Amino acid sequence: MSQPQNSATYFIKHTTTSWMMLAILLVGGAISYLGLGRLEDPQFTIKEAMVITYYPGASALQVEEEVTAPLESAIQALPYIKHVDSISKAGFSQVHLVIKPTYKSHELAQIWDELRRKVHDKTPSLPPGANAPIVMDDFGDVYGVLLALSGNDYSYEELNDYADYLKRELSTLNGIAKVTISGIQQEQVFIDISRERMTNLGIPLSRLYQLLQTQNTVQDAGHIRIGDEYIRIHPTGEFRSVQELGDLLVSQAGSDKLIYLRDIADISEGIAEVPSHLTNYNRMPSLRIGIAFNSGVNVVAVGEKLRQKMNVLDANRPLGIELHTLYDQPAEVDASSTGFVLNLLASILIVIIVLLIFMGVRAGMIIGIILLLTILGTFIAMKVMDIQLHRISLGALIIALGMLVDNALVVTEGIMVGIKKGLSRTRAAYDIVQQTQWPLLGATVIAVTAFAPIGLSPDSTGEFVGSLFYVLLISLLFSWITAITLTPFLCHLLFKEEEQPDAESDPYHGFLYDIYRTTLSLILARRGTTMVVMVVAMFIAIYGYSFVKQSFFPPSNTPMFLIDIWLPEGSDIRATQQQALALENYFQQQDDVEFTSSTVGQGEQRFMLTYAPERQYRAYAQVMVRTTERDQIPALIDQAQEWAKKEMPDAFVKFKRLQIGPGSAAKIEARFAGPDQEQLRILAEQAKSIMRADPDTDNIRHDWREREKVIRPVFNEDNARRAGISKQDMDDLLQLSFSGKSIGLYREGTTLKPIIMRPPAYERLDIDGLTDLQIWSPVFSRYIPIGQVVERFDVVFEDPIIARRDRKRTIRVFADPDLNAEITADGLFKRLRPQLEAIPLPPGYELSWGGEYESSSEAKQSLFASLPLGYLLMFIITVLLFNEMRSALVIWACVPLAIIGVSAGMLMLGAEFGFMALLGFLSLSGMIIKNGIVLVDQIRLELSEGRESYDAVFHASVSRLRPVTMAALTTILGMLPLLFDPFFSAMAVVISFGLGFATVLTLGVVPVLYAMSHGIKAPVKH
Repeated sequence: MSQPQNSATYFIKHTTTSWMMLAILLVGGAISYLGLGRLEDPQFTIKEAMVITYYPGASALQVEEEVTAPLESAIQALPYIKHVDSISKAGFSQVHLVIKPTYKSHELAQIWDELRRKVHDKTPSLPPGANAPIVMDDFGDVYGVLLALSGNDYSYEELNDYADYLKRELSTLNGIAKVTISGIQQEQVFIDISRERMTNLGIPLSRLYQLLQTQNTVQDAGHIRIGDEYIRIHPTGEFRSVQELGDLLVSQAGSDKLIYLRDIADISEGIAEVPSHLTNYNRMPSLRIGIAFNSGVNVVAVGEKLRQKMNVLDANRPLGIELHTLYDQPAEVDASSTGFVLNLLASILIVIIVLLIFMGVRAGMIIGIILLLTILGTFIAMKVMDIQLHRISLGALIIALGMLVDNALVVTEGIMVGIKKGLSRTRAAYDIVQQTQWPLLGATVIAVTAFAPIGLSPDSTGEFVGSLFYVLLISLLFSWITAITLTPFLCHLLFKEEEQPDAESDPYHGFLYDIYRTTLSLILARRGTTMVVMVVAMFIAIYGYSFVKQSFFPPSNTPMFLIDIWLPEGSDIRATQQQALALENYFQQQDDVEFTSSTVGQGEQRFMLTYAPERQYRAYAQVMVRTTERDQIPALIDQAQEWAKKEMPDAFVKFKRLQIGPGSAAKIEARFAGPDQEQLRILAEQAKSIMRADPDTDNIRHDWREREKVIRPVFNEDNARRAGISKQDMDDLLQLSFSGKSIGLYREGTTLKPIIMRPPAYERLDIDGLTDLQIWSPVFSRYIPIGQVVERFDVVFEDPIIARRDRKRTIRVFADPDLNAEITADGLFKRLRPQLEAIPLPPGYELSWGGEYESSSEAKQSLFASLPLGYLLMFIITVLLFNEMRSALVIWACVPLAIIGVSAGMLMLGAEFGFMALLGFLSLSGMIIKNGIVLVDQIRLELSEGRESYDAVFHASVSRLRPVTMAALTTILGMLPLLFDPFFSAMAVVISFGLGFATVLTLGVVPVLYAMSHGIKAPVKH
């Protein structure tokens, strides 16, 4: 009679195939590992864009009504939009839109194209004077390397020239997507012209405007045919140097007096007097160079090439110019991926040591080899599927370790038991694979399905941790394949057949087995009491869970923190810079600070995925501080907060840590929406009062900021018309007299420099000179006092910012928990929410919630949207495996009981239950069901072999003791390295404590429930 065949016998007999498969996994896995892309965090697309429109001279209200509202209306007609929010400021509209998470990154190019068409179609209907809207679809680009370029004795122009040189050279490097320079100061040509001299000479401003605008323009002068040639005509007259501007004749045509521009004006070059964006490094003026990588590249390898190129270029660096690194993603990735790989190796080592101790050297070696081959096979699949090595994918491998061991462990242990019973190695392998291959596959599919909601979650959080699902899917399926193929082959190779087999001997003997038998007899005899104890413990655990701290994502490991500085709205950007420099100076005097840098007027370039740059505000600055060690940050922040309260009383200062996962402007955000600006401010102040009353609340503010002063000249229309003066004439005079007026362009190579006409500093910087201004009257052909056309100058207050969300005026009130308070954002939110929701809202007004509550709710909502389907599929597979509802219900009854171990672990270690802990619980449910399936399958096998019902339950449970406890022990100990990683620690706590208790459930509660549900009575005496 021939030996029956299955995968075990095939691979035992066909040794060449087995060795080849082993070699492919070993060599292919090693090569794939070296070729995998490396990142710190997984790539996910920031599905956001910005539409910016300048409308010079318009108030915030005019911008909102005439520019922002029409653009919002056009944009929101697109079906892809999740929500649109905007800010309207004097002369400036900024519309920010977020795409629905269901659209994938490859679809964005088409969406941005449609967005441009919508905006372009709306442009003709915008008011005269409004510039064409600019669509910024690269708003979400991440600049993995952020450099600061500074030089004490160098001007901005010289720094910019060197920065341009670096940009040109670095852009050619393979793996570099783009290089961007920020902090650039606008180069301008200044014509400082005295109002007094112009008045005395009777030269109208309009004549100077016309001369300078027409003199330096590029225009076509035509062509002429000479014989067979067609020759272009190109007259001279363009300015070839700034000083040539002085040779411009400005006197009246036909006048006897020849007056040149140099006679009445000082001409010079420089940078804009009032900048829009300033950057500093260690208090020195600097430029930022942001370098973005192509997607899918090995960031560490490209970073090494970048460093080599920078070393070559360093030879051309002018003496005194210095290049500093603010953020180096390749170095961070190298450090973090090395850390993760070491964690993975530590976990593998722990697992193998545990196996060697408890399973014996040969069995331990076999399972260790299979584990290694499974992980190497996973690397091959990751390479093919373009999944990079990063925090999530490596974490997934560590989470999977225990489950990867599980399948091979069941098969190895089965072969060991078979050999002890006197079977041949081949027969023992055939029997155990034949018996367990489908239950193991079903259990493996269920363990994978537990993570399916993550892979199917359509939002950014799902995209961020989505690779967790795919790596687990690959690795667990590989573990099943190797368990039924290579594991029998290696067992056949390394195990010896028993010389004197004893079929009657008990392979399950020893101290631990004896204790378990006694305990199992006890709980099977008192099954009612056992279940009552479990149910009571579960309700206590649910109550205890209410004391577990809730959070979303933890802070980053990077030893860096940020400080936002907000001065009162209406502050000059140069005053904001002074505050930023003062804070930088303070930190430079502290020990353990590597460097400080600041950006004034807007946020930094997006240097990491989870950093959200602030929009453009003159009163805003952000200081970045890098420390030598991450642990020094809390003490530094505490001291700096006290210093800022004393030294920066007028500024709002917010300290914040870098986040690992998706973040928001503040942890707590209340949004009031309604039509009236005044009413919205009243509601916001009421909310702020409630927040201030809570001692644990910090960083309280709202996004409409303080009202700012506006000087409003009251124009006398009648007098002005009689003098032939228009409102535009007055606007031009006021702009020229204080800010300076752009009247043309000067071309210098590739650079276009605006020509700015303005009075000398002593005239334009004095507010007292406002009433002494003279304005040209074309009717009287002379200058007349401005008082003849302006009745008075009023000072009024207006809203500097009008924010909207989904086309409704919306004011957002922000708050954070105090960094020193023993309370999470969720705990504080639960305390504040009922008070804020009790604020009476007038008709037409509504309150909604943003911040961490919204981010967390959306992430969990998208997760739970696919969770029922995932769990239903898991349950259906369980039923199909046994073709029986009762057995499936027995296994599933253990899942809610796992909260006993989870709550205990979270409370003992003070861990916070966040998104990653939730994923840990999903993983745990898969493990519990997997263990339950293997045990129930063993019970049914024992019954089919003719054992008495009670004996079948009892013996099956004893036979599963080693595989279940070993799988749990390897998983729990494999989790140890993750307990010290802030990102994975909560997940590690959930899995370790949950699985520890789940082992008790599998070995204790499953036999009890099976006996109860199937009416199996304990014998009178056993």
